[in-house]
Amino acid sequence: MDAVELVEASKEYEKQAMSYRQEYIDYGEKEINGSSGFIEFDSYNEWLEKIAVQKNEECSLTDTPATTYFMFRESDNKIIGSIQLRYHLTEELLKDGGNIGYGIRPSERGRGYGTKQLSLILPKAKELGLSKIMISCSKDNRASAQVAIANGGILAGEGFDEDEGKITEIYWINII
Repeated sequence: MDAVELVEASKEYEKQAMSYRQEYIDYGEKEINGSSGFIEFDSYNEWLEKIAVQKNEECSLTDTPATTYFMFRESDNKIIGSIQLRYHLTEELLKDGGNIGYGIRPSERGRGYGTKQLSLILPKAKELGLSKIMISCSKDNRASAQVAIANGGILAGEGFDEDEGKITEIYWINII
């Protein structure tokens, strides 16, 4: 696997980000996990405004600050994935969502990038003072479950994604 790095989403990456988004659309996918709804925005600037607001939200019972990152492959400066780190868990995130959401561009899946991306975000979670993080994934998404397990995730139970109408698995990862 080529070297990769996490970079906070910003205006500087608009061209690569729009290409990343377009690939999901071309593959017929309806969402980009770990991107805070990026696929729904035709305007990169409007999406950046949304994630800027999220980063600066006040912690409450219903809202949590979050930072959205892209994972770039260094050899070709291509966005390989997106990942969002949520600073605390709301009641809704405890049922479905967790502290971290992540996605890998369709053409790059199955190459270990998801596992690497999650490993890169864990130190950032630790910097926020989190001692453990929760990840949820659809029960039928074995690739995502394997990403969590490869990073120390322990299956703790199941939840339900009301939007998708699917059972989810809930994993906890202790951050050491």
